[in-house]
Amino acid sequence: MSKYRKWTVFPASMGLTFALLTGCGSGISTAGASQMVIGMSDEVLATDPASGYDPGSWIVFNNVFQSLLSFPNGGTEPKPDAAESCSFTDTRSEVYRCTIKTGLKFSNGDPLTSRDVKFSFDRVRKIDDPAGPAVMFQGLKRVETPDDRTVIFQLGAPDATFPSKIASGAGAIVDSREYDAAALRREHTAIGSGPYKLDSFDKKKAIFSVNSTYKGAVKVKNSGVTLRFYHGNRSALKDSLLGGRIDVAFRGLSAQDIANLDSQNQHGKIRVVEGNSAEVHDLVFNMNDPVVRRLGVRRAIAYLIDRNALMQKIYQNTATPLYSIIPSGIGSHNTSFFDRYGDAPSRAKAAAALRGDGITEKVQLTLWSTPSRYGPATDDEIAEIAAQLNASGLFDARMKSVSFDAYEKGIAAGQYGVYVKGWVPDYPDPDNFTAPFFGSGNVLGNKFVNTTITQVLIPRTAAESNRSETDEDFEKIQNIVAEQLPMLPLWQGKQYAVIHSDVSGYSYCLDESTVFRFWELYKS
Repeated sequence: MSKYRKWTVFPASMGLTFALLTGCGSGISTAGASQMVIGMSDEVLATDPASGYDPGSWIVFNNVFQSLLSFPNGGTEPKPDAAESCSFTDTRSEVYRCTIKTGLKFSNGDPLTSRDVKFSFDRVRKIDDPAGPAVMFQGLKRVETPDDRTVIFQLGAPDATFPSKIASGAGAIVDSREYDAAALRREHTAIGSGPYKLDSFDKKKAIFSVNSTYKGAVKVKNSGVTLRFYHGNRSALKDSLLGGRIDVAFRGLSAQDIANLDSQNQHGKIRVVEGNSAEVHDLVFNMNDPVVRRLGVRRAIAYLIDRNALMQKIYQNTATPLYSIIPSGIGSHNTSFFDRYGDAPSRAKAAAALRGDGITEKVQLTLWSTPSRYGPATDDEIAEIAAQLNASGLFDARMKSVSFDAYEKGIAAGQYGVYVKGWVPDYPDPDNFTAPFFGSGNVLGNKFVNTTITQVLIPRTAAESNRSETDEDFEKIQNIVAEQLPMLPLWQGKQYAVIHSDVSGYSYCLDESTVFRFWELYKS
């Protein structure tokens, strides 16, 4: 499975009490704190960090496991977590050394040492699960542990973003005594050293209790968390929120659901809260497909898509049009697709693109979707794009939706010419919107090859520790993609949750790091 993830978009201007996240409520001690109940429609596909690379799984990882580094509240620069300190020890960003804190323990009482860190990274790479994060560590050559507290990462090439990579859920540290070095943990159990323990997991819910052995920087402000799963059932999620059976609805409500909640606001007892996000939606083209491998077809689509209409009709302006593969708010963002194709549909330019490629008949096209993985409105979104193409008279397009399992298999087999993907970054750096998308084993699966990007520009940006110095190269990457069109950015979203008015601490659950921090939530 790819790291392409789903997110939810909620309108913020429908009469509900709306809170723009600017700060955090004051913390309380765990003693006497309330149990929090969170509902979401995302699936948790794995509780083993060597496999899960989806938003539901990373919620588990970020709360049950520690990493050497983590993203602080509201921050995008990683800071020590299980580590006491970490730094590059060379000028080329190829050797990264960390010293682990003393006295760390897993939730079962086992000590956490450098052996467990090495084991965790070696295990992810050895298992190399297609549904896992091994793709993030392709440049890791080996891990050395000269003593119990020292970990040295030897990289095969310069990578100034490596600290951000190990601060993500991909850097979760597991107990080497409990996990198989060469196989995934099939039962839904997890042993970590983070602020919570996973007590139980089934199809309906996961129950987390506070980890009494935790030794870290965060302060837990509740007595535990129950995460309820709604498996795409938006009505049940909404009913549970209104019925008081959950405190927070984090994922799964559509724009229309929120409109309905507006009329059932129960005298201000429910609030919509908004946080920053770098989540994006892209239309992807299979470069081996007999129809869309023709540049004229891809350019015609780029000229015809009306992003503004898509935002108004499908997302009620709760997302914004995106004109680059790197979203706004991330360094090096430009507007390459706006500059190349404009922001208003042009039938004349689309027709000229087709004629220039020798195409005079209507283009027969299937746009593939999956119903809930990338948001509850995904099918409607792709159906609207098909309608926009058909309205030009140049295309005979249709939308077809399949289950996510079938979807991923179809992409891997090269069966789909055009399909949708949604991406939530692992870390807030332009590298995470470029390096995973291109080259061998990329997460798009669209067979696009450009050696200037993969052999020159990406390696050069990865080697530059001063990230502002990478702007020119990232601009080149964005311009190449806009010209060659292996993908078409559609929109950029925000993070939203719907909460009961007595819930506090939500502000640092919805920031650019994309870490949903259970420990910040409490009832006031």
